Parts: sequence; C-alpha cells; structure tokens
Amino acid sequence: MNFWLWAAGALMLGGLVPAVIASSRGPAPHRLVGLQLSSSLSVLLLVLLSMGVGQSSYLVLPLVVVVLSFAGTLVYTRLLAPGPRNRHG
Repeated sequence: MNFWLWAAGALMLGGLVPAVIASSRGPAPHRLVGLQLSSSLSVLLLVLLSMGVGQSSYLVLPLVVVVLSFAGTLVYTRLLAPGPRNRHG
C-alpha cells in the first residue's frame, strides 16, 4: 500500500462517514450541506484512489461525479423552495 491509498482510507473514515451521517439526519437544509460535503469528499476520494493505483484514466469518473452532484444539488434546492409547485397556471 502506498501513501495515496492510506490517504484515501483516512478520508473515507474521517470525512465520508460523518458526511453521510449528516446528510441522513436533521432538517432539509442541513441534509443539503451533508450531501454537498459527501459529494466533494467522494470526488477527492476517487482522485486519491486513481493516484493510488496509478491509472490516470480513472480520473474521468470524478469529473462525472462533479457534474452530477452539481445537478443533483440544483434539483434538491428546487424541491426545497417554498411556494407552488405548478407554475403553468
């Protein structure tokens, strides 16, 4: 095991587990913060794992996760917005 894999394991235990717990408990805005934190940490975790195994082609997956997490946050905040859901009439 090299340094990158050790760093990925430490990030998984020290950061990702509390972020998942934060995104599953509490009011909706706090869950949104936990969701954003877990998506950011998962991107960093995937980058560390790709560096650890020495495959630069694995860096495509974190790029996809960044785009999808941003879109997911926009959908989540849209659902949290107060007001009428039907704006067509």
